[in-house]
Amino acid sequence: MPELVNVVEVDGAPYGITVGPDGALWFTMATQGAIGRYRDGVVDMITLDPVDGQPTVLVTGPDNALWFTEFRGGRLGRRAAEGTVTSIELDGPYGLCVGPEGLWFTELQRGRVGRIAADGRIDRVEIDGMPSMITPGPDGALWFTINQGNAIGRVDTDLAVTVYPLPTSGAAPVGITAGPDGALWFTEIGAGAIGRIAVDGTITEYPLPDPAARPHALVTGPDGALWFTEWASARLGRMTTEGAVTHLDLPGAEPHGLTVDAAGHLWIALESGALVEVSP
Repeated sequence: MPELVNVVEVDGAPYGITVGPDGALWFTMATQGAIGRYRDGVVDMITLDPVDGQPTVLVTGPDNALWFTEFRGGRLGRRAAEGTVTSIELDGPYGLCVGPEGLWFTELQRGRVGRIAADGRIDRVEIDGMPSMITPGPDGALWFTINQGNAIGRVDTDLAVTVYPLPTSGAAPVGITAGPDGALWFTEIGAGAIGRIAVDGTITEYPLPDPAARPHALVTGPDGALWFTEWASARLGRMTTEGAVTHLDLPGAEPHGLTVDAAGHLWIALESGALVEVSP
C-alpha cells in the first residue's frame, strides 16, 4: 500500500512539479507568478517578471535548463543553471515535454502543437479543440490530449497529425503519459475515468469508482502502475494495467501535477499549499 512520507507546506498554490536538472524538486505557482524549488527541507521562491504569466507546466530540457510554460503571459520560460531567466513568445502555451528533435509544446487556446529545435527554430501544426498535455510515445511520435475536441492526438516529427476520437462524449482529457505496457494512458477529467490508447489507436476506458473525482495528471510509477491525481476528491489514485484501482487520501485539496523522484517516490503538488511525498 502507498504510504504518506512527507508534507511540505508552501505559501501559495503549487500546480506543476518536476525533478529539475539539479536533482531538486521544482514547481510552478500559477496564481503567484513564480516558480519554486524544494530540497533538503528548504523551499525557495523565484518571482517571475512579469508576475501575471500563470506558469503552468515545467520540465528539464535537453540543454539541462529548466523550461516552463506561462499560459496567460504567452511565454515559454527558461531558467539556466546559473539562475538567468529568459523567455520565448508563444500563444498561450500549456503542455510541454522533451521529445525527438527538441522541446514540444501545446498552445491550448490558439489550437496548435509546436516544436522548438536546438537552434531556436519553431515549427507548428494546427489542432482543433484545445490541445492540452503532451508526451513522447514509444513509437517516436508525440501524443497529446485534445481537451475540448474529446480526442487523443498523435504528431510525428514531420508534423503529420492523426486524431483519435474518444468513445465517451464530454470526457475532456487532460493528462497523458507513456505507460509501462507500450501504450499511452490519459485522464478523462470530464468523465471521471482513465483511458488507454495503443499505438494502433485502440482505445480502452476505465471508469473510476467516483465519477466526479476529476482526474487531472498521471505518471508511470516505479512499480509499473499508473498514478494519477484526483482534483475534486483530493486523492492520489493508482491503476494497474488491468484497470484495478486503489486510492490514498491526500492531506489538502486540489492536487494537480505529480512526478517521480530519484528514490522512486511520488511527489504531488496541491493547490491548497503543499507538496506531498508518497512512497509507492
